[in-house]
Amino acid sequence: VVLQCQHPVAVANRLLNQVEAWMGEFSPGLRIEVQADPTRDSVSLRYKFEARRGVSNSFRATNVGFGISYTLPVVVAVLASRPGDLILLEAPEAHLHPRGQSKLGQLLARAASGGVQVIIETHSDHVMNGVRVAVHEGLIPPETAAFLYFRWDPKAEDGTPTVRTVLMDKHGRVEDWPEGFFDEMDRSLETLLTPKKDLP
Repeated sequence: VVLQCQHPVAVANRLLNQVEAWMGEFSPGLRIEVQADPTRDSVSLRYKFEARRGVSNSFRATNVGFGISYTLPVVVAVLASRPGDLILLEAPEAHLHPRGQSKLGQLLARAASGGVQVIIETHSDHVMNGVRVAVHEGLIPPETAAFLYFRWDPKAEDGTPTVRTVLMDKHGRVEDWPEGFFDEMDRSLETLLTPKKDLP
């Protein structure tokens, strides 16, 4: 596993231990049980969860949250990558709660800081903020990460979207925030914080 992607609490640097530690960021207490069947040349996975009284029974992938089985191949691909590799991801945040999405953004930024080129298509401000946090914490230089904002203009004659590069400073801050770019939270908060006029 690339040094930048090593999880600080993993018991070892073996791929399985690192995958299990990172998956624990998305589903706390998760333990992965690998069962090989050499007669069929196959491997199956089962999952356990740590609890106050020990460890749960093992479960098949169909009996745990879909976020686990959806995120697992992403994490394995990132941790198995090497400098110079290219990883293309479409909506890696699917089925993850906001904290997990942010941690995934941080893991992807760590991979990029280790020389892996990572291109992500996302609709998640949490993934984006995970990258911003990685920049803020010095895990990746701001000049090596950028957000490309694709916006379709219905008035454009040729129907092609405009593409704008959104850059960060060394603190992970975006100085020139484009309108319509992950600003729905701000719009909603502004509405909620505006006193409501009494209705007759």
